[in-house]
Amino acid sequence: MNKTLLALTVSLLLVAQGCSEATTVSSTPETTAESGAAVMPQTASEQYLAMVDNFFNDQLKLEPIYATFVGVNDYNDQFGGALTEEYLKARHDLNSRYFSQAKAIDVDKLTASLKLSYDMFIYDRNMELIGETYPEYFLPINQFYSTVFTMVQLGSGESAQPFKTVEDYQNWLGRLRGFINWTKLAQQRMDEAIESKVVLPRVLVERIIPQLDAQLVTDAQSSFFYSPINLLPESFTAEQKTQLTTEYSQLIDSELLPALTQLRDYVKNVYLPNSRASDGWWGLPNGKDWYQHLANSHTTTTLSVDEIHQIGLSEVARILSEMDKVREQVGFKGDLTAFFDSLSSEPQYFFTDRQDLIDGYMTIKDHINQVLPQYFNVMPKADYIVKPVEGFREKSAAGASYESPAVDGLRPGVFYINTYNLKAQPKWGMTTLSLHEAAPGHHFQIAIKQELTDVPQFQRFQGYTAFEEGWALYAEYLGIEMGVFNDPYQYFGKLSDEMLRAMRLVVDTGLHAKGWSREQAIQYMKDNSPMAESEIVAEVERDMEI
Repeated sequence: MNKTLLALTVSLLLVAQGCSEATTVSSTPETTAESGAAVMPQTASEQYLAMVDNFFNDQLKLEPIYATFVGVNDYNDQFGGALTEEYLKARHDLNSRYFSQAKAIDVDKLTASLKLSYDMFIYDRNMELIGETYPEYFLPINQFYSTVFTMVQLGSGESAQPFKTVEDYQNWLGRLRGFINWTKLAQQRMDEAIESKVVLPRVLVERIIPQLDAQLVTDAQSSFFYSPINLLPESFTAEQKTQLTTEYSQLIDSELLPALTQLRDYVKNVYLPNSRASDGWWGLPNGKDWYQHLANSHTTTTLSVDEIHQIGLSEVARILSEMDKVREQVGFKGDLTAFFDSLSSEPQYFFTDRQDLIDGYMTIKDHINQVLPQYFNVMPKADYIVKPVEGFREKSAAGASYESPAVDGLRPGVFYINTYNLKAQPKWGMTTLSLHEAAPGHHFQIAIKQELTDVPQFQRFQGYTAFEEGWALYAEYLGIEMGVFNDPYQYFGKLSDEMLRAMRLVVDTGLHAKGWSREQAIQYMKDNSPMAESEIVAEVERDMEI
């Protein structure tokens, strides 16, 4: 598998690098009737590049929060019309219009690199249009990816939303007003979802309620959404500071907190009693077809869910065999299950202080950074930092995640570590996790992609799960060649993370296509890995939602 993955990754990278080739094509000049001046007709390549540039700009207008995250600040005062019928129609029209325009381009006259870009663009528009068959808008909230979380992070002053000028602060007030309206729209959509029986599993709704509770404070000053006021620049006048403080306090107290309270009450008192008992997508109307579409979209293949399931089972068996070799190498006397128990319970494998865990990852970062120049000629300009997952979402968040840096280079990438349960963060798993999430994994792949200047904009900011996770898995494998696994236990950590990816293939398809229960999925992961139960539960519930 590793050699295949390496070959696939390298070939994709070489093709992607080819996108920077020159795209000049000679043609005969025309003469306009008005001026008599010679005008060069657009080549197919020029037509394509102009079209995808127009698409990207139109997409940013439709998705203002997305625009903020990619570094375009023209729409920072807008929330967007997500969940409205107008938005859904506009999104359909956008994808349909540009799909038709792309089909009109003479593909045979594009360069090889632009043919690849063209295929990506057509694929994306087609998958978006197919996806309209399924009512994703009936599921506006979940325990893992949440608009509420996004807004809290944007308002922290440490994410993509800028807070440097008075206009920036006014922009955020405008966006908050849109968010307040979204909370009402979300309830309307969930009402429709209940009627259509397109609702979340009960256990996931139970996870959402305390997350919303964390936002319900007694006054504006205690709210996460008040954070920008604590960051008011010294350059603001006293009058400006007073005015902004008043405006933020009034909006949070009189509109935002009541809206969030109403949303929490709705989820608890209306939505929860109507949530579903089934744990997988199969329990939704047309759920198996919906899930097959999602599988195709994330893998960019036409593999059936049964084929994906079998690949996962095969990989789990292979990795278990490799794990057993490590058990023998370190001289452990018990069987593999006992080895798992030892690695997940003995105190020497864990930190007892949250900050010590973060500091440990910083040490690993420094060590890996010393080795990387020997293996990479191109390094991202942006750095990354290591941060704990915020308290309001740590109970249901994954063990680690990555957030891309600002496009303008003013904000680094973030390698988030969940410090909620230190027993879920074994020392032997730290090196491989850092390789995967940070450098040379997600941080390299995403930051370098954003920094490219010679590919269409849409390619810099979109991604495919199969490639992004495939690259990060390869980055773990590269750790062997780089010599950063300094003992058999660190190498076992690499195998453990590889096992997690393999188990996801089994568990995800099991839950959504084969009728597995949450408990069955949890037990499968317990039987095949040394992961802490809290981490397994979070992983399974993440799979249940996505």
